[in-house]
Amino acid sequence: MAASSRAQVLRLYRALLRESQRFSSYNYRTYAIRRIRDAFRENKNVKDSEKIEELVNKAKANLEVIHRQV
Repeated sequence: MAASSRAQVLRLYRALLRESQRFSSYNYRTYAIRRIRDAFRENKNVKDSEKIEELVNKAKANLEVIHRQV
C-alpha cells in the first residue's frame, strides 16, 4: 500500500473513532466503535488498490452518516 493511501486510511479510521465518541448513548457509542475496529481489522490485509478505494469510499459514507446522527 502506498504511504499516502495508508495515511489516508489512518486519518479516516481516527475520524470515525473520534466522531463515534460523540454518541450520547453508551450502547450506540460502544457498538459503533466495535464495528469500526472490527471492519478495519477484517480488511487490514487487503492489497488490491481498487478494493481499498471501494472500502475507503464506504468508510467516508459511514462517517457522514455518523456525523449526521451525532
